Amino acid sequence: MQVKDNTFLITGAASGLGGATAERLIAGGGRVVLCDLSDAVEAHAEKLGESARAVRGDVTSGDDIQAAVDAAVKLSGGRGLAGVVHCAGVVSVAKLVDREGNPADLDAYDRTVQINLVGTFNVMRLAAAAMARNAPGEDGERGVIVNTASIAAFDGQVGQCAYSASKAGVVGMSLPAARELSRHGIRVMAIAPGVFETPMMSEIPDEAAEALAAAVPFPKRLGKPDEFARLAEQIFTNPMLNGETIRLDGGIRMQ
Repeated sequence: MQVKDNTFLITGAASGLGGATAERLIAGGGRVVLCDLSDAVEAHAEKLGESARAVRGDVTSGDDIQAAVDAAVKLSGGRGLAGVVHCAGVVSVAKLVDREGNPADLDAYDRTVQINLVGTFNVMRLAAAAMARNAPGEDGERGVIVNTASIAAFDGQVGQCAYSASKAGVVGMSLPAARELSRHGIRVMAIAPGVFETPMMSEIPDEAAEALAAAVPFPKRLGKPDEFARLAEQIFTNPMLNGETIRLDGGIRMQ
């Protein structure tokens, strides 16, 4: 699949990994529907020009994501939705038992799993249904789905039970989804980023961010959103990438 002249849906596209991916795909000649709950998604789409459209949406809502998929199909001018990069998600930290001996909040756990895991499934199912209606390309390909996991799926730290479980679920869906959707000519991949310069990272103290950057073997820094976007682009253009999760982390292993 080539980026040029194809249409993509990016969730979590107002900033960070999703925002950078939208920028890169448009720079490559693609058209992009940016979906996010944040008001900033409209300003980001406007900055990207005529090849971008903004849709406010919650990834756990079937109606919202169907509206985003429909907007991408319309923007494609009849070619259909070619690819999805699903970046929307939340980070949560909570110990099973806190210092006072209180158990973790079950609603907070459920919210993390709903957004990160159920939201991923929601985006996949609606995007795949649209892609299955596309005319096949030369090699029979109709679409590509790229989900965002995390190295926490493999190296979860203390307090990350909810986050790690939700992202491990994203990893776990990649292969069975790829196998199922192969009959439609749809590939499914996941990227597991390490520590990146995103709005989420800006919420932690500078000292903690510096310590995380120092823990990366090489390059000894936080990842840049465009480096995530470059990998997403490579997944689209390399037809042999399917059913796998790629760690994008500079070699870091969390303790």
